[in-house]
Amino acid sequence: MPDRDLATSRAAFQQVTEAAFRRTLGSPALFSLVYTTVAAALYYALGVVADHALGATPFVFAAAAVFFVLAVLTYVEGASLHQERAGSTVFARYAFNELWSFVAGWAILLDYVILMAIAAITAANYLGAFWAPLAHGTVEAVVAIVIILGVAMANVMGLTAERLRRLVSVAVVDLVLQITVVVLGLVLVFNLSKVIDPIDLGTSPTWRNVVFALTIAAAAACTGLEASSGLAGEVRISRRGLRRLVGARTATVLFLYVGVSFVALAALPVTHGHTALGSTYEKAPLLGVVSTYEPGTALPEVLRYAVGGVGALLLVIAANGAMLGLSRLSYSLATNRQIPSLVGRLHPKRSTPVVAIAIAAALASVLVLPESLDFLLGVYAFGVMIALTLAHLSVIVLRYREPDRDRPYRMPLSVRVRGGMLPLPAVLGAVLAIAGWVSTVVTHGPARYFGSGWMVGGLLLYLVYRRTEGKPIFRRVTVPATALTREPVDTEYGSILVPLLGTPLDDDIMQTAGRLAGDEEDEEGDGAVIEALWVFEVPMSLPIDAALPESRLQEARRALSRAKAVGEEYEGVQVATATVRARRTGQAIVDEARRRGVEAIVLAAEEPSRIRGGALLGGRGGPLDNFVGEVTRYVVGKAPCRVILTAPPADAPVAASPPVTTDTADTADRKQ
Repeated sequence: MPDRDLATSRAAFQQVTEAAFRRTLGSPALFSLVYTTVAAALYYALGVVADHALGATPFVFAAAAVFFVLAVLTYVEGASLHQERAGSTVFARYAFNELWSFVAGWAILLDYVILMAIAAITAANYLGAFWAPLAHGTVEAVVAIVIILGVAMANVMGLTAERLRRLVSVAVVDLVLQITVVVLGLVLVFNLSKVIDPIDLGTSPTWRNVVFALTIAAAAACTGLEASSGLAGEVRISRRGLRRLVGARTATVLFLYVGVSFVALAALPVTHGHTALGSTYEKAPLLGVVSTYEPGTALPEVLRYAVGGVGALLLVIAANGAMLGLSRLSYSLATNRQIPSLVGRLHPKRSTPVVAIAIAAALASVLVLPESLDFLLGVYAFGVMIALTLAHLSVIVLRYREPDRDRPYRMPLSVRVRGGMLPLPAVLGAVLAIAGWVSTVVTHGPARYFGSGWMVGGLLLYLVYRRTEGKPIFRRVTVPATALTREPVDTEYGSILVPLLGTPLDDDIMQTAGRLAGDEEDEEGDGAVIEALWVFEVPMSLPIDAALPESRLQEARRALSRAKAVGEEYEGVQVATATVRARRTGQAIVDEARRRGVEAIVLAAEEPSRIRGGALLGGRGGPLDNFVGEVTRYVVGKAPCRVILTAPPADAPVAASPPVTTDTADTADRKQ
């Protein structure tokens, strides 16, 4: 298939896929995605929170639910404002700069990896309801790693609308189960004094433990926000639907967290400063809760099987959601040149970031081995609080930076301050998130050292990568998504000349050249070389060595810098850039091809053109005269090597090329 047809087909497929998502995904599917992660958080976080907060656990979860509501308001407004993948990293990009965008993204990458490990460990423990050895020792670790690998394989295969729609059924089943657990608990075991009487705030629990438990509960509550906001560009929800979504999320979290935690503390109350929720049943707290319902009857056993099966399924879905969020976030970071593009490399058939998925699966498998939820949840809270802080601050800043931009959803309770509408929920959320991060650093040693090491290492990676690539630290630099896919080609060339015109088609011809360049090394071990060339055409009325105006020089530098960035996204490809002055553009291209000894020329055919896609041309003129401009005809007729033309389909709009003729010229040929 010609290269341009291949690119056009890929673009058309992407449009059709996104349209299908928009037709099939709305409030129910998006709510289900958030619900499964929020409910999963209750399955794994209840035990650790109860271990620290003791009798104050229900009140800690109630406060976490309020924190969650503030975060929902921020994420829904931010995701509706800029409907791009990646959540808080997108908000920070538009509100601040690329460095802060990376900080948010890097923190969330850590959280996604940790969440997969947490979900896999606790899923194995809930499966212990069917066979006890699954919840202990080596078998537990093996089962958890198998779950992670299965999730990785599923994400390599790719997300489909059908898979997301199935979440609705799972969410409904779990919601019914949770309501059943709460209702039975209220009838069979609930006694308010069992929850309230053991509380001696400041002693049992200590303030330090309460603060840490609150941070963990709040972080767990916000689990699904990043993953769901990553679907912002692929769902279609009305303004009323967004408001209903916020309301449904709020009501669900309040019911789950407050209702289940009250029942849990009544079923397994605090005695002598301890509760079985945080010890015996720390990794599967809801199994412990239902085990106390009518002991000696069949009810506890039936409920254990139900909670074990549904809980394990929900946790696997949560792990899958974390991997989905990670794959989309890593893809976004790679296309914005915030991490090496190799990490975001796409599978040639599935178009999923297979390298990022493999790395994440390996890291999550390693984190499973300590089998410590307290350690994992502490580090998880460290990263969540960074991302939430930046998300809240970004939405506040965007109220002032982009006041007139359409907002399908605008959070309530805003006041006018300095000419803009200040969103009070985002302000409160930012203050609480900062406080949560500080408390995590102060109260949790592993989070302080492991989390800080992750963030410092990421910043060093970002700075070194950007500097070695010659890219700015604070400004956005993007590469085409197709540069992350290695397309098979019939012929590969070791050296290619690419004349540039400074139009959007330049990216296309550099991608075509990158795919044709291949990975082959020459005898000295060097990779394929693309020669990106900018021609300044000088009329006969001016001396050939006249000075160029600065605007034309800047235009050439921008085009060549962009071409280098796009071309070097292909493995084993080096891009050399140069400018040349000439009387005729076509002749300059041919002369440079001959002088440099290139094997092929990839050329953008001038408009108007009836060429659909790229065509390999080796002949001399002929019928081509009626289809392309003078430069193209000259190069095809005179070139000493193969010429590959690339052009958009005839019915596709393309920006008009700027004039190649100028009244001045560069003083000398110049390599950049």
